[in-house]
Amino acid sequence: MRMVPIYEELSGWSESTQGIRSWTDLPHTAARYVRRIEELVGAPIVLLGTSPQRDDTIVLQNPYGKL
Repeated sequence: MRMVPIYEELSGWSESTQGIRSWTDLPHTAARYVRRIEELVGAPIVLLGTSPQRDDTIVLQNPYGKL
């Protein structure tokens, strides 16, 4: 079977995401990008790093399920 790649172009963003720790503070196009990745892989994103700093993380869902 031969595979055919599908190229999809999404809008980008120029604002820095460093220091963002809330979903509502993300640039709109960054949030749309994350949601599209979820659709393509068929799985939810639960943690989103917004910079190399460990604290710059958005928790979208509890990664450990219900406690």
